[in-house]
Order: sequence, then C-alpha cells, then structure tokens
Amino acid sequence: MSGERTVHVRIEGRVQGVGYRAWTEATAQELELSGWVRNRRDGSVELVLQGTHAQVDDMLRLCAQGPGDARVTGVRLIGEGVGVYEGFNVLATA
Repeated sequence: MSGERTVHVRIEGRVQGVGYRAWTEATAQELELSGWVRNRRDGSVELVLQGTHAQVDDMLRLCAQGPGDARVTGVRLIGEGVGVYEGFNVLATA
C-alpha cells in the first residue's frame, strides 16, 4: 500500500525518563517521517507520525520496543489522517 499515512499515537508504560522522546526523534528522522513527540503529564508519550504506509508501520513496530531502558506496555492509536507536518519535532510536555 503506498501513499501518505498520518497517525496520532499514545505510548504507555515506562516511557519517560528513559530517552524515549530523543530515540523517537532520531528514529523518525532515520525513517524520513514527519510529525512530533511529547511527554504527557500522565506518564505516557504522545506522537504524530506522517509518511508512507510502510514508514509509519515500521515506526509503529519500533515504538512497541522503544529505547533500551523503556518498557512499553501499549501503543494506542488515537486517530488517523490529522494535519500536515514538515520535519520532526520534540514538543513541550502537555
């Protein structure tokens, strides 16, 4: 399947204080994805990914593992097809 895909995702588990945002930014840039990542006050990490279906699917698989010290318990799809993004950014905690 080709074309663009945009997903809004929440990552749950031990994902703060383990470099998850920096890892997400570096990995998304490697995969040439656009979007953003930020910590949530509830302890989760929220992100938007935009790229080809294959790029987004690859990133979602990687997000289920995260960086070495992370312990991901859930990758929850919040929505699809939201916004247009250029580059990948780390946002402030919300």
